[in-house]
Amino acid sequence: MIASKSFRWSDLRSITAMAAALALGLSAQARSDEGVLDTLQVHGFLSQALIITDDNNFFGPSSEDEGSFKFTEIGANASLRPHEDVLLAVQVLSRRAGGDGSDATPKLDYGLIDYQMLSNQQRTFGIQLGRFKNPFGFYNQTRDVAFTRPSILLPQSIYFDRTRSLALSGDGVSLYHEERLSQGSLRTQIGVGQVQAGDDLRRTLRLDSVPGSLDPKRSAIGQIRYEHDGGRIVAAISAASANARFDSSVPGLSDGDFYFNPWILSLQYNEENWSLTGEYARRNSGLENFNNPAFNFDVTGESWYVQYTRRFFDDWQWLVRYDHLVSNRDDRSGRSFEASGAGPAHSQYAKDMTLGLQWTPHPRLLLAGEYHHVDGTGWLPVQDNPDPSETSRRWNMLLFQLSLRF
Repeated sequence: MIASKSFRWSDLRSITAMAAALALGLSAQARSDEGVLDTLQVHGFLSQALIITDDNNFFGPSSEDEGSFKFTEIGANASLRPHEDVLLAVQVLSRRAGGDGSDATPKLDYGLIDYQMLSNQQRTFGIQLGRFKNPFGFYNQTRDVAFTRPSILLPQSIYFDRTRSLALSGDGVSLYHEERLSQGSLRTQIGVGQVQAGDDLRRTLRLDSVPGSLDPKRSAIGQIRYEHDGGRIVAAISAASANARFDSSVPGLSDGDFYFNPWILSLQYNEENWSLTGEYARRNSGLENFNNPAFNFDVTGESWYVQYTRRFFDDWQWLVRYDHLVSNRDDRSGRSFEASGAGPAHSQYAKDMTLGLQWTPHPRLLLAGEYHHVDGTGWLPVQDNPDPSETSRRWNMLLFQLSLRF
């Protein structure tokens, strides 16, 4: 299994070792029946985008010259089934999204042992050990593969790219259950472990200039999802409790704790040639236990979007979406935030109208373009816009992307 600097096994090493031994034992038994390597599957993908903005920067210097090419995604994954009930799966991802390119270092996206303890026509029950993708809304588990996204950028009010490490995956154990009913299927997934508290989260919390370390603590996430009539209607509810500890190296400044508790309601209606999707999120987050009150805060934000996609000519799809973000439900306009001297009011919200078009001339090739008209800068990446006072409230963005897969 591939490892990276960001991968932490924590207290689960012994459990994972036991599961690996079990998998190897099952593998030896399976070899007598068929070659394990016959079940090996290897896939990959590559995406390159051009981003142009009239004001503000998104994933690089997009408002300068010809725009920014600093949005690149390259991934490779492999899976092996040593036994009919055991799956070993791993994916390595290199992703550059603005910055100086250091974030493009290949990292372990997921790496797990999946054991199905029960699987029949009526139900499936299994367990995953390792780094698993978080069941967060409709798109989080496949968000890095362009072919699975309805647009180049997912709705930023819910699928934040500026703090993506927090929601992306967890290191621990995940249980899943699927019940097949007469009119649909019900799927439940619960995970416990440690989140990834990356540099993007530290920048967003404005702790990047404070000496110390931000380390993940035990967290939990869960989702209940129901698909009716072969997926014609899909509904889901997701909830999480993500936690991290900031160990201060500043004399006189105590350690502090970060918490993030989101709820997401998801609903989708599908017909042969079109789909209507909406998601609503309520997010409580904050820092606490610092002896300097200037670091502590507690806010509850709100997000929602409505999206319509239309498929035509077999290989074309267009999209229209309205996406709305409020960082603090008690200060929707951001005026109190600005009056306190913390920054401009428009940094506390974002209202995004998106138009998109996708063309798939070949199953392994995707060409996409989209336009965003945004009022507010609530989800602008901090690394690309270090001084919020220099950002513009209203701005426009064009994106073009080429994606390949094998």
